[in-house]
Amino acid sequence: MRIMRPTLVLLQSQCLLCVFVSVCVLGVLGSLPHALPWHVSCPVRCVCQIKPWFSPDSVYHEAPTVDCNDLLLTKLLLPIPPNTHTLRLQSNLLSELDTAVLHGLPNLTDLDLSQNRFSRVWTITQSSSLPSLLSLHLEENRLSHLPEASFSSMPALQELFLSHNNLHSIAPGAFTGLDFLLRLHINNNRLTTVDPRWFRALPRLEVLMLGGNPVEALPEQAFLALKSLRSLVLGGMGLRGLAEKALEGLDGLESLSFYDNLLTKVPTQALKRVQGLKFLDLNKNRIKLIETGDFQGMIHLKELGLNNMEELVSIEKAALENLPELTKLEITNNPRLSYIHPQAFLQLSKLESLMLNSNSLSALHQHVMLSLPSLQEVSLHSNPLRCDCLFHWAAEDASHPHNEKGTQTARLVRFIQPQATLCSEPPELRARRVREVSSREMSASCLPMIPTSSLPSYVGVKEGGKLVLHCRALAEPQPELYWVTPSGLRLGPAPSHASKGSAAPAPCLTASERFNYTSTSSISPGQVQDDIPCKSSKLYQLLPEGTLEINKVTHSEAGLYTCVAENVLGADTRSVTVGVHSRETKRKRGLGANLKGFPLFRADARLEVREVGEHYAILSWQSGRNLPLTRLSWHAIYSKFHTPTYTTRILAGTQSFNLTHLQAETFYRVCLHLGISEGTKHVSRRRRESIKPQCVSFRTKDASEPQPSLQLSPELTSTAVTLLLFAIIFLLLAVQGGDSEHDKEAEKLYNTFLREINSPKAVIINQKTEGSSKQQKQKEKLLLHQVC
Repeated sequence: MRIMRPTLVLLQSQCLLCVFVSVCVLGVLGSLPHALPWHVSCPVRCVCQIKPWFSPDSVYHEAPTVDCNDLLLTKLLLPIPPNTHTLRLQSNLLSELDTAVLHGLPNLTDLDLSQNRFSRVWTITQSSSLPSLLSLHLEENRLSHLPEASFSSMPALQELFLSHNNLHSIAPGAFTGLDFLLRLHINNNRLTTVDPRWFRALPRLEVLMLGGNPVEALPEQAFLALKSLRSLVLGGMGLRGLAEKALEGLDGLESLSFYDNLLTKVPTQALKRVQGLKFLDLNKNRIKLIETGDFQGMIHLKELGLNNMEELVSIEKAALENLPELTKLEITNNPRLSYIHPQAFLQLSKLESLMLNSNSLSALHQHVMLSLPSLQEVSLHSNPLRCDCLFHWAAEDASHPHNEKGTQTARLVRFIQPQATLCSEPPELRARRVREVSSREMSASCLPMIPTSSLPSYVGVKEGGKLVLHCRALAEPQPELYWVTPSGLRLGPAPSHASKGSAAPAPCLTASERFNYTSTSSISPGQVQDDIPCKSSKLYQLLPEGTLEINKVTHSEAGLYTCVAENVLGADTRSVTVGVHSRETKRKRGLGANLKGFPLFRADARLEVREVGEHYAILSWQSGRNLPLTRLSWHAIYSKFHTPTYTTRILAGTQSFNLTHLQAETFYRVCLHLGISEGTKHVSRRRRESIKPQCVSFRTKDASEPQPSLQLSPELTSTAVTLLLFAIIFLLLAVQGGDSEHDKEAEKLYNTFLREINSPKAVIINQKTEGSSKQQKQKEKLLLHQVC
């Protein structure tokens, strides 16, 4: 009985919920106007009623309606009441229509012929004038072509629905005579181009639905005639780009949708022609970066959607700037979006809702919050959040973000779904709700971390094509990023002052150039030898935020590329394998097929000892390949005491290292372990075992000795004072007279002094001899004599 009680409680709660929903639905339905009986001669199997109807401009009417939907009709049933306002013939088998019957319906306003078998529009509109018709539905029929003046018999038409047909051609004057048309739906057909002449007869058109047609490019000034257009939907068309003047003339456009296209970047230049835009939908495109100034000049924009983008990885600095009317920003369900620049959002004074859920964000920088003074709610759930120093603003005891001066702001940003906003890192805070973690539990500094989603493990590119690799990282302090190419070149870091779209020169050194430089340069003990960039490469271009571009790729550029993010606290690396395939042949399947052209795993590093000191040793190695997971290990040998083996990770692109804190006069053995990257798991076990570490042995120098010097011990000081006193006494006695008694006493004192000098208590002065290999100390006894 105890076990069944929770089940009963659950059933009761569900019943109460059902009752509540039913009451609400009945209340809503009761508030709407009811269908009224219409006492006329109604066609058999049809329903005749007076029903609510709203005009295209949302004016309510009580419309006499004949409903003949879903009857599988092949011809029109009779009689149709002459006062019919709305005639519904949806989901039948009609391919022709008795237009004379329609001609006898002077009040016909709404005609629904959707989901039938009409293949020619003339079968509906020929020889019949419908002067009162405002709305015509022809969706999901078999129309393939619209001839000239297809709807000239319907001069009052305000809504025309032609979506989901087989239209592949439209005559330039197909819409002639539709001077009052407000809404045109020709989406989801087979049109491959957009002809600007179609719209010359539509001066009052407000809504145009063109999406779902396989149009890859829009001509310039395609909608120039649509001066009254307010909403334009271009979703699902296959658009790869937008001409600069494609939207010219749409001065009154308020809503624009590019949903589900193939855009690779924001069409900034085209959007500048529609500065009155209020709602913009860029969802589900192939945009990889939201770049600086992408929405420049859109001062009336209120809502922006950047959702469902499979390839979006970064929101760059000042990507959204000076949008004073923006109130809602949606950037959700982007599986690779892992980076939002701390200054990505600037001058968004009215932004209230920021939706960032279901991305790959590890953090949202505090500077982002500080730049949004009107923000009321933010959604960050379903992200791999890293609860460390970058997330202090979201902690339990820091709900009020601080401004740059350290004072608290007078607002509280609400988390949407706070119970699902959880920490993923560090391990000790994993699965904790962000709002329940105190700032004291979060670290004060952040190691760099390159998200796994920012770089794939493999990228294929055609020979002669362009390769673009994006790498981003957040940390505190802000890390510097550089790349290492398959041949071992280090590229970067890029200057932070580079402008948008301009590639900074990539400083780099070849392996031989790097070794020659470091061999002649000085290095301080205790420092890792950095690679010194001295020349730029025309092949590689490194953009300011860490994007690497290679134009006209050849097979020699194939291989392993490593991105390194580094700050004073540490570093993180991420590698990607690039395969280059020829234009003539199809791309081979599998990673291994793309790796045959270059030796990713050749162990060609040669470890050498360049300089040895008492407590340090400088080692260097040369390699013509990128070694992303290299390690260096060392331990003392022939030592009196047992010493452990030490290991350190070597960052990609580094080819020299300074071992410090070594013991003097000690033999050491150092080994360089060549790494196998994450993307080379297909390498055989035998091949892995053949990559043996490179090892060298050396002995640190002897401990240095201080210069020889005379050291007076306390015994020497005491003896010197005694000698001085005896000399003074002896002189005084000699001055007083020459009687024999005094001479005997003076002689006695002098002999006593000599005995003390010759005693074992004589002073020892230590002197270190130079040139001794064993650093032995010699002791010499120096007797001090003074003759007065």
